[in-house]
Amino acid sequence: MPQLTVDCLDEIFEHLADDEFTLRSCILVNRLWCKVSVKILWRNAWNYNFSDFRTLIACLPSESKKILSNNRIMISTPTLEIPTFDYASFCKILPVKRTYKMLELLIGKQIGNHSISPQNLFIKAHITTQEVFKMFMNQITSLKILDYLHYQEIGFTSYPGARNCLKYLSELYCSSDTSSDFFYQLSQICNNISLLDITIVDRLPHGLINLISVQQSLKCLNLSIYYVPTDLSLLLTRVPNTLTKLRLYGGSDGISLSFIIRLTNLQELQLSYEVKEWFKDFEILQYTIFPKLQVLKFKFELPNWELLVKFLEHNGKNLEEIYFCDYSMGYNNNSLNLSIARYCPILKNLSTGIESNELETLKIIVESCHNLKSIKVWCGGSFINEKDALEVILEYSKNIDEIILYYHYDAQIEIFPEELDSIFINWSNHIPQKSISLILITDTCIVSSLDKNQKNLEIIEKYIDLGIIKKFEITDYEDLEYI
Repeated sequence: MPQLTVDCLDEIFEHLADDEFTLRSCILVNRLWCKVSVKILWRNAWNYNFSDFRTLIACLPSESKKILSNNRIMISTPTLEIPTFDYASFCKILPVKRTYKMLELLIGKQIGNHSISPQNLFIKAHITTQEVFKMFMNQITSLKILDYLHYQEIGFTSYPGARNCLKYLSELYCSSDTSSDFFYQLSQICNNISLLDITIVDRLPHGLINLISVQQSLKCLNLSIYYVPTDLSLLLTRVPNTLTKLRLYGGSDGISLSFIIRLTNLQELQLSYEVKEWFKDFEILQYTIFPKLQVLKFKFELPNWELLVKFLEHNGKNLEEIYFCDYSMGYNNNSLNLSIARYCPILKNLSTGIESNELETLKIIVESCHNLKSIKVWCGGSFINEKDALEVILEYSKNIDEIILYYHYDAQIEIFPEELDSIFINWSNHIPQKSISLILITDTCIVSSLDKNQKNLEIIEKYIDLGIIKKFEITDYEDLEYI
């Protein structure tokens, strides 16, 4: 019987990358299947369990095992024999803090947490982590993602093999409470990081500024700023114009947006400010043209609506996605929504608030934005109710195939089953006929959302069976990753 080649198995098993149970079953088929499965299973160290970390200990070279033994660090391993594979060599995604924590827990379980002082446990975990990282640096030929957030440092950048391991690093997650030396050493090795995620919590190491300065192909920069150091502007001026995505979270005042003006290659801009006044210098962006900008997101507050309208006037023609958060609405949002209809003709995805007395605005948006595929509107309070939202969107849209109703408040008017049935009957007569996804974002505190009526759910089930609704989903607020 002919056997599948390694390339074929690689391609097939990649589709099982998120199905750990099936991949572990594939290990038992034969040696070839085992090898291909193991490479995928061991790629992401975030997924390692206690058994995997015991296997890593078994893989340590003799000199590392001797160091552990000399420090009275005894960790039981699955086998006394040499492991089948160099498991560490398969790792492509390495979280430093989680690796330390798992090893600390493993040592604590082995010895007994009540039999060792916290300080002694820390020392043993630190020594073990050092030896494990020596093995990682020596065996990994091309690490792709390094998570170095908030960790008591291990200077693995100077370990044998670190240059080869880190040379092609593409994503780095780090924080400003890391030593400047670590970043300086990394800047000598990594010049082609494509995604840099930085959390600034106190001082700003000059080595981090240097690391940004030497990047030749940085595409995505995520900045979470909880403290504004005096030299923050120096870091921001070093951000290269290769950037296509900028996500800025401002946890405090004093962050100037002037550095954004020169980032003319931006395709996505996300500004997450919790206080409206922190947008005080957004006016410097209102006339700036970003010719490639496709995605605009505001997770919390919005700038002054007049400035934002001006920004859309100059940049709306290429925008495909706009996300406004609900508790930033209410500041002349009708004018802002009308500017979306006027200046954003190729928009595909929209998240915004529509006041209950502004149904005409919603109609104008869905009629003007011919390419609109997905729309999220808030229901309840001063916002539109679910009945009006569904009627207007389904009657006047041309290409929308996903409607998201975000129940931030109780809906003013509960939709009745006969009304819901009528809405979907009209949609089923839409030419050309097409199915739609309906997603509800709510929680148990909302008592009048569509899903609270069992007969409504039965109506939806009927239209799922008829193929009019292709997907129906109820999502809790707490499960949301983004607005």
